[in-house]
Amino acid sequence: MTCIVGLIENESVYIGGDSAGVDGLDIIIRKDPKVFKVGEFVFGCTSSFRMMQLVRFSFFPPTRPPEMDVYEYMCTSFVNALRTTLRNGGHARIKEGEEEGGCFLVGYVGRLFIIEEDYDVGESIDRFASVGCGSPYALGAMTAMERLKVDLSAREKVTTAISIACNRSGGVRPPFVIEHT
Repeated sequence: MTCIVGLIENESVYIGGDSAGVDGLDIIIRKDPKVFKVGEFVFGCTSSFRMMQLVRFSFFPPTRPPEMDVYEYMCTSFVNALRTTLRNGGHARIKEGEEEGGCFLVGYVGRLFIIEEDYDVGESIDRFASVGCGSPYALGAMTAMERLKVDLSAREKVTTAISIACNRSGGVRPPFVIEHT
């Protein structure tokens, strides 16, 4: 289920997502957004609506000390607080002896991070990233727009990428929600 797309443009991070809730061949268009802001962070989530609810309403990212590197902060303080929130909310699962949370994009201080199910923190060399079942289509669209130097706003690029994923993936549906830092 889902297509979440993130793009860094002019020191802002734009994240957009669809509204599909998918269970096998069943689909529902959800009212609750997969993309939202928490303080100075913007999130775009896939994996579980319960995880999204916990991140949106129960997660309070710790303050980053000014001297701490942003990536170090995301890999330590941020992820440790996230793990505690998901565990306390009953979402974190143990699979084959390892704790799992969920997969999502995070925009913070002009940078775009991918948080994987095992809490790995990734950062692409590209200005964009995508997660969810529609991500291969969205990444193709973003790559083509970058290479062709398509003259669209960041919001239009994210919308275009999700629209293309929607056209090709059965698990992606409008309406689309886009937020930015």
